[in-house]
Amino acid sequence: MGEILFLAHRIPFPPNRGDKIRAHHLLHKLACMAPVHVGCFAENDEDRAGEGALCAIAASYKIVNRNKPLVLAGAEAVLSGKPVSLTAFHSAQLESWVRETIATRNIATIVIFSGQMGQYIPDDFDGRVVIDLCDVDSAKFESYAEAGERVWLNSREGRLLAAEEARLCRRADTTILISDNEAELFRSRLPASQGAGVTVLGNGIDADFFNPSRVQPDVQISGRPGPHFVFTGQMDYRPNEQAALWVLDQLLPAIRSSYPDAEFHIVGRNPTAKLLARSKQDGLTIHGEVPDVRPFIAAADCVVAPLLIARGVQNKVLEAMAMARPVLVTPEAATGIAATDDAHWMICVADAQIMTARMQTLLGRPQAKSAMGEAARQFVVDFHAWDAMLAPLETMVGIAAQENRNAA
Repeated sequence: MGEILFLAHRIPFPPNRGDKIRAHHLLHKLACMAPVHVGCFAENDEDRAGEGALCAIAASYKIVNRNKPLVLAGAEAVLSGKPVSLTAFHSAQLESWVRETIATRNIATIVIFSGQMGQYIPDDFDGRVVIDLCDVDSAKFESYAEAGERVWLNSREGRLLAAEEARLCRRADTTILISDNEAELFRSRLPASQGAGVTVLGNGIDADFFNPSRVQPDVQISGRPGPHFVFTGQMDYRPNEQAALWVLDQLLPAIRSSYPDAEFHIVGRNPTAKLLARSKQDGLTIHGEVPDVRPFIAAADCVVAPLLIARGVQNKVLEAMAMARPVLVTPEAATGIAATDDAHWMICVADAQIMTARMQTLLGRPQAKSAMGEAARQFVVDFHAWDAMLAPLETMVGIAAQENRNAA
């Protein structure tokens, strides 16, 4: 039986951010099918500390330290006519390791996680190719440009990434997107003849881990009057920073006009300078990186995800729902999660007055608030468990699962 080559733009350990969580579960599923050889990048000491966990699951692996300055990646992109997203993740070391692995192992399938890694597929590889784009990155950069942010640079990145995404789709046997909306968007950007291999593989959640019965609410939050609103995520990720700043400028003042003790909590690593500059704002606490996000979610009266730009399924939303918390999301943050408004969560456009009114209604009805949290958790357990989400992967990869191969 053949083996699998898995290439990811970040080491899938520890699974502590959205893309790494998805890659982590993909890798574990692939390892049940066949020996997996993993090529990936590490960006910091925390990433490098995951080498032991990777070694335990991979038949072989190559971790490359990604320390290329953005200025150098930009210069390479201009000279080569490629998107910065590709040159930032180009490595001659990894390229050589991929070729050696294919030459010396019986690689039947290459699985690519994130479009940046598609550049490592050799032109002469004749096995199956599965590419998990997750979401349409090119559309994200286009939206940045449309919003007036670094217009020339983001327009260029969006245009070149769109061409690369189309090329990868032609190269792949299966191209995976994270939600029906992303898949429809991607197909709309392709010639009609190219869309046949595009499919959806949603995000899952570990509902046993994100279980309110397993943790106590953070005592610093629960010991203060509130109400408390929590926003989680990688805070140097531009859409998260933008959403948090919108809350500080628009939503928090509106809420505090009705609830003077209301507090907004930003929980996540690498808060940006713009966010840190607001740290003395009344009602704001920036917690930064925490060892466990669950106590902060458990202490929340409501978890908010007011994203203005979002691609794919938001893990932060699924985590909060699994923790039986009421969740307030914008339509952008609701993508790919088929929950029902006013039953499993609240969906609301990014309007401070409308959001405040929705929150007032919820906070004034404790039983309804509790019922929404319980319904949210049950929804996640029923429809977003990782096993259910990844069940189609075996057919896509084309290699029988380990237990089936052993039985044969």
